[in-house]
Amino acid sequence: MFNNKNNPLSPHLQVYRWHISSLLSITHRITGVINFLFIIFISSILIFLGVEIKIIQILLQSLFGKFLTIYFCWSFSFQILNEIRHLAWDMGYGFDLKVSRITGILTIIGSFVFTILFYLIGKNLL
Repeated sequence: MFNNKNNPLSPHLQVYRWHISSLLSITHRITGVINFLFIIFISSILIFLGVEIKIIQILLQSLFGKFLTIYFCWSFSFQILNEIRHLAWDMGYGFDLKVSRITGILTIIGSFVFTILFYLIGKNLL
């Protein structure tokens, strides 16, 4: 009866237009999983190594460690700001497409601003 194999599945990626809300939703889920695993990793290191903090200092002084530090500052900032956005949605605010787009852009920009502030505060430059 419906054997037309030429029809794409709905919504198809070639037809679907990405919105900032869908992008932020996917990013929020990915960063949430990575943050969860990172917290488990750091907690395990601290539990099993105890006061042997030199390994962590060596890691944080490497280029990879600096990248991780900056990434997790951004990731946690993004998570917090996006959760505030979701909290407003839970209270019934911000469902308008224009408001949703504005709060999405503010979430992205704010996460980078907080990351820069955390970096400057961490380096005692601010």
